[in-house]
Amino acid sequence: MERGTNVSVIIVSWRVKDLLRRCLASIKEQTKTCSYEIFVVDNASGDGTAEMVRDEFPEAQLVANEQNLGFAKANNQAISRARGDVILLLNPDTELREDAIGKTFDFMRHKPEIGICGCAIVNSDGSPQPSVRNFPSWWAMAYLLLKLHVIAPWFPPLRKYLAVNHDYSQSSEVDQVMGAFFCIRGRMIDVIGPLDERFFIWFEEVDYCQRAKAVSWQVWYYADTAVTHHSGQSFKQALTLKKQLMFNSSLLKYFRKHHSFVGTVLLATLYPVSLLLALISQYVRR
Repeated sequence: MERGTNVSVIIVSWRVKDLLRRCLASIKEQTKTCSYEIFVVDNASGDGTAEMVRDEFPEAQLVANEQNLGFAKANNQAISRARGDVILLLNPDTELREDAIGKTFDFMRHKPEIGICGCAIVNSDGSPQPSVRNFPSWWAMAYLLLKLHVIAPWFPPLRKYLAVNHDYSQSSEVDQVMGAFFCIRGRMIDVIGPLDERFFIWFEEVDYCQRAKAVSWQVWYYADTAVTHHSGQSFKQALTLKKQLMFNSSLLKYFRKHHSFVGTVLLATLYPVSLLLALISQYVRR
């Protein structure tokens, strides 16, 4: 594919109109050192998001879906049209700081072995937000499904999965980076293809990092710039049980694809237990 700009920024949005407005404004204000194009894919928000983008950010290429297609499929709608040397999947609940796009693009330009790159992520109050993880193991995922991390977060396989000892002050090669700021080299997409649309939400970026590494591309965390992530605003609107259903579905698809059949079946046996625990948690919160 012929590529005609430095970075294609793709934002998939669902019912976070005001946060999306701040995100788009920050791109215009902060991106100084590279050329870029913007795609906004609205997953049937129904809150005036599409109208806001058309009126206030006419330079953005808008895809207004009539139903919620999920994260992977919505991103792929724009990936198929993107012409950037780097494709940036950016959450709508992020705000850019200090030319983060330009700096990350320059970092990748000087390291052609990098296929995927994420930068530092900070919370709304400026505190660091963990954004690097190792690939999921069976023990860590079983622990999460049983909600044991709530009472005993010290479990070694869980700590390894969460990369609790990662040094966020140094750029380094890692297993996976958070999908909130997820830079993909365009040439790599030409080789391994777009996101796997079987994932509606969750684990699509984990799967993509694993696919990249399988064909010898590197995944890096870049420490010398940061973005603010007003974490998980879309999913705070979803019910606990609904979130658990989506998480379980994607987790089992990921394990079927990358792990043993036996491990997948054993995780599946925990599926109803995790739903019961989620339902209890939902009831308690209410």
